Parts: sequence; C-alpha cells; structure tokens
Amino acid sequence: MADPWRISLHGGHSGEFCEHAEGTLRGVVEAAVAAGFATFGLSEHAPRGQDRFLYSSERQKGFTTGRLQTDFDAYVAEARALAAEFSDRIQILVGFEAEVVPAASYADEMSAIREKYALEYMVGSVHYVGEIQIDGTIEEFQAAGAASGGIESLAVCYYDTVAEMVARLRPEVVGHLDLIRRNAPVRADLQTTAIAAAADRALQSVKESGAILDLNTAGWRKGLDNAYPEPWLIRRAHELGIGFCFGDDSHAPAQVGDGIDRAREYLLELDVTSIRSLDRRQGGVVSTVVRLS
Repeated sequence: MADPWRISLHGGHSGEFCEHAEGTLRGVVEAAVAAGFATFGLSEHAPRGQDRFLYSSERQKGFTTGRLQTDFDAYVAEARALAAEFSDRIQILVGFEAEVVPAASYADEMSAIREKYALEYMVGSVHYVGEIQIDGTIEEFQAAGAASGGIESLAVCYYDTVAEMVARLRPEVVGHLDLIRRNAPVRADLQTTAIAAAADRALQSVKESGAILDLNTAGWRKGLDNAYPEPWLIRRAHELGIGFCFGDDSHAPAQVGDGIDRAREYLLELDVTSIRSLDRRQGGVVSTVVRLS
C-alpha cells in the first residue's frame, strides 16, 4: 500500500516530450507505481513560442517551436490516457510547468495553454531573468548576471520575478523557489539583506495566492548541499503558514522518487510535520493536508 505522503507534484518529464529528458512517459508512470506513490503529478514544460527561447541543445538537435507545440499536444493526450489506464493503482494528475517568457505576454500565453488543454494544475517556475535563461549554461547565467548588474542584483531580480509570476499566474505549485542557487558561484552570498528582502516578497506573494511550495529534490541531484529551498527559506515559509509539497523533478524513469525519503526527513528536521497534496475531485483538484508521520 502506498504511503499517503508519497506524493510528487513536480516532475514526470520524459524523453518523448522533453529534449533534455530520457525514457518514455509510460516508463515514468510505471516507475511511480513501483515506488509506491499515492499521487504523481505530470508537469511537462510549456511550449515556448519564439525561436529566441529555444535552448542551445534544442537548436543543436534541430528542434523548432512547431516541434515543441506538437510534442506538447502529444504529451497531453498520452498523459490523460495513462492517468485513466493506471487510475486503479495511482492518482496521476495532468499539469504543466509554466515559463515567464516572453516577459511582456507570458501571463496571457500560459493562461491560454491551461485553458486550451483544460490542464488540472500549474507549476509556476522561473527559469529566466530578463528573458535570459539562468539554469542552463554557466555562460547564460553569467550573461544574466552582467545584464542585471551582478549576482546580488540578479538574485533580487530573480525573486521579484517569482513574486510577479505568482501574482499573475496564481499557480497551484511554485517550483524550486531558490533555483538561483544552481549556477551561482560557490562563494556567492545569496542571503544578503537585499536578497532576503526580495525572497520575502516572493514568499508573501505565495502566501497571498494560496500556492504550495515545491520541496524540490533536484537540488541534491545537481550537487547542491540542500534541496530547493534552503532551510532559511523553509523556516520563513513555515512561519507564514505556507504549505509544502514534494517534487522529484524527474526527467527520466530512473529519477522518479529520487530523494523523496530524504526530503521527508529534511522537512521533519525543520519542524514541518505535514505537506499538501492536490486531489482530483468533481470539477477540478483541491488542496489537502497530508501528515508526514
């Protein structure tokens, strides 16, 4: 029997529908069943509609914005078919991960995607600052830093972009809150007074929207000391009454469930004794509380 807290609401990417992932979506779902998940959310990346936002790896493989759209169409169809097929073993939720590009129109574009496909939930993530990718290559991160005026200014802009994204999109889940850590220099101070204030603005936006924070285990997989977010952000979010969920951010069947047990202990050590889930009900999904022990 699945543990009630074994839930992931961010991940489920597969090589079928995501250039930088591996395996099949069926393989991902089968792995989630085998790992004893009660609920597993699929949140494939929203298609980017302009060539300038294609990843360098996508360009090298000949991807186009048309290909991204076709792949997303196929993702939704396959995800819904698998959710129905496996419904007696696991709750599969079909959602997507939003982007904040183009800066001037992303809110309308992401809302249109959600409405077009009648997707069950949204993971709101920030992968770009000033329309420059911050979790791609080091060179891109450095370009974003230079455009922002340095690492502190970049981090402040990043958190302010998170706050704006949450207010404009009102996603059910906010993805990897402190993703800015991924490519930051090892000795960079990401808790300066200005950065902490910006992070608090982002958390206040999360609180006001009622969104859930993603305790994202990919931080460990990327070689960081902690999952996303770090303890100081977890403590502040908990003070504000913000709920957490787990996200394995899986990009292959082999990554499904990666770090979830460690994430449970991580939250318990920080005195967080429950998480939030999304459960399918007639007319949509609702947020529910799940105890960790």
